[in-house]
Amino acid sequence: MAGRPRRDSRDIDIVREDRGGNGPGRAKRPRRRWLRRLVYWSAVLLVWVAIAGASVTAYYAYDLPDIRSLEAPTRRPAITLAAADGTVFATYGDLVGETLRLDELPTTLPLAVMATEDRRFQSHPGIDPIGLARAAIANLRAGSVRQGGSTITQQLAKNLFLTSERTLKRKVQETILALWLERKFTKAQILTLYLNRVYLGAGTYGVDAAARKYFGVSARQLDLWESAMLAGILKAPSRFNPIADPDTAERRTRQVLANMVDAGFLEASQADQARPSAKRPTSIANTGPIGRYFADWVMDQVQGFVGFTDRDLVVVTTLDPRLQRLAEDKVALALDMEGGALNARQAALVAMAPDGAVRALVGGVEYAQSQFNRATQALRQPGSAFKPMVYLAALQAGYKPEDRFMDGPITIGNWSPRNYEGTYRGMVSLREALAYSINTVAAQLAERVGPRKVVAVAERMGITSTLRPDASIALGTYEVTPLELTAAYASLANAGEIALAYGIREIRDTAGNVLYTRKGSGLGTVAGRAEVAAMNDMMGAAIAGGTAKAAKLDRPAAGKTGTTQDFRDAWFLGYTADLVAGVWVGNDDNKPMKHVTGGGLPARMWRDFMLAAHAGLPPRPLPLPTAAIAAVDPAQAYRTAPIPGTQPGVPTTGRATVSNPESRPAGFGRDSN
Repeated sequence: MAGRPRRDSRDIDIVREDRGGNGPGRAKRPRRRWLRRLVYWSAVLLVWVAIAGASVTAYYAYDLPDIRSLEAPTRRPAITLAAADGTVFATYGDLVGETLRLDELPTTLPLAVMATEDRRFQSHPGIDPIGLARAAIANLRAGSVRQGGSTITQQLAKNLFLTSERTLKRKVQETILALWLERKFTKAQILTLYLNRVYLGAGTYGVDAAARKYFGVSARQLDLWESAMLAGILKAPSRFNPIADPDTAERRTRQVLANMVDAGFLEASQADQARPSAKRPTSIANTGPIGRYFADWVMDQVQGFVGFTDRDLVVVTTLDPRLQRLAEDKVALALDMEGGALNARQAALVAMAPDGAVRALVGGVEYAQSQFNRATQALRQPGSAFKPMVYLAALQAGYKPEDRFMDGPITIGNWSPRNYEGTYRGMVSLREALAYSINTVAAQLAERVGPRKVVAVAERMGITSTLRPDASIALGTYEVTPLELTAAYASLANAGEIALAYGIREIRDTAGNVLYTRKGSGLGTVAGRAEVAAMNDMMGAAIAGGTAKAAKLDRPAAGKTGTTQDFRDAWFLGYTADLVAGVWVGNDDNKPMKHVTGGGLPARMWRDFMLAAHAGLPPRPLPLPTAAIAAVDPAQAYRTAPIPGTQPGVPTTGRATVSNPESRPAGFGRDSN
């Protein structure tokens, strides 16, 4: 036994081969032949795989986008609308902030992005097989697509060069471009490009634009919580941004913080201590968009002030956010409470400072349902709300509030205007006639002064819509917009100085270069001291005890009602020393309302808005022109000699018949108070 040679496994193999009746030389030849065939066909397969891969790559790479767009991105210039207090209330176009380097950003931001979007970013070559496998398994278990396996590099490729369509072609092209990006740029450069180009909701592109939009600071100043919130937005910008849903955004932020802990980028104690900062302005506190009708109106004017530009702009407007919210709330509440029963479906409200600076503008009940701006675009008959222009023209022709006229049946040409109630008061003063909106007196005044003079005064007060100089103009038969009619009243609230409505104070680019600044209008005056005092007195009487008593405030105010034929339009416009406001109520299809007059729903809506708007402001008397302004009165040009037999101060008696060859306009009918 001791002399027997020791066997190993190779010996066993050889013995087995011998038992098969073949020698060692013959056993090796078939194995070598099989190995050669395996190598040969493997090589052939690899060649064909390479050819197929090259063909597929060539096919999908044939119409790849021009990669030069990386250096020359195109986008819509961004326009940011800021309210008078500096808060942003609307943005248009694509918002892009500064292009920042990684070393300018807080380290928490790129770490939060990598922890959430691509934890193996620093090690993979542009695509992540592990991530793809993980996503595939998760999707199979869920029975639907719940996770994606795209790397940051792939997302950058898609954002820079491709569309968001979900096709095999787009995915292959994304992979090709990702590999190209990894070869051309360093990891730091890719991450920098991604952070400066990625879409982060609310029209923002890049982390700096998003930081300014959501937190009011540069991305350089982001803290841990804010960094995590921005990283959380990437998955679904329309859902996770704090403007869209603050509560969902907060839950997503906490998930990102947990991801950072899991990835080893953050200690659990640091994540637990992260909280939103109460010191910074943030859109999380925003209760919803405001002033969308106002924003549309302003946007239509920007190019007219600065021309075409590809620069991002900041437009500083006259909007008062508090007053805007009040206006929207009061209009919605009034129509919700009374509109249905009164068949009043729409309304508009315009509020402005006496100089014409628009503080609030409501163009309709629900912007999402209709973007038609009834405050600036709807042409509606003003009815008796136009009468202040008639009375001002009369004052400038020498008439006084105490002058008395006969309220009785009257015929002018082939037109016989009637009062709303169908009754007559007899001899009344002009003060009473305006306070109680007596049609017969307004018609007499317009005829005596001359319809052309009435048109001239109205146009000087800011009415830009077409007006015809016929007798029926006294009762507001020609259509105007709520904006221009409110601006006309503002000229009286502005102590007789012409006040044109405006909404833009300044336009500048994001570098701070001022492109436009509003100067004073310098358009002169429309009424002298005595005339403004008289108009304040007469329209104050309308609120004190006339047709507008439902609009009475806790301070001096002046105003006028207006209602048109068959209750198709109802108006109230008025002013205090601090604010001018106009309200219109009606229907877009011009259907009649159920006995809605200017002294009803519009007057109550105006009163409710004005009471809230003036909260905390001390009562002040209505303004009058200074002596210097009164001394130089351009309105003197409107004074004309009275028609023979109807001198100012001499009352008319009985039935008046005045010749007027101009017929009334089509569609004219009864005017109410």
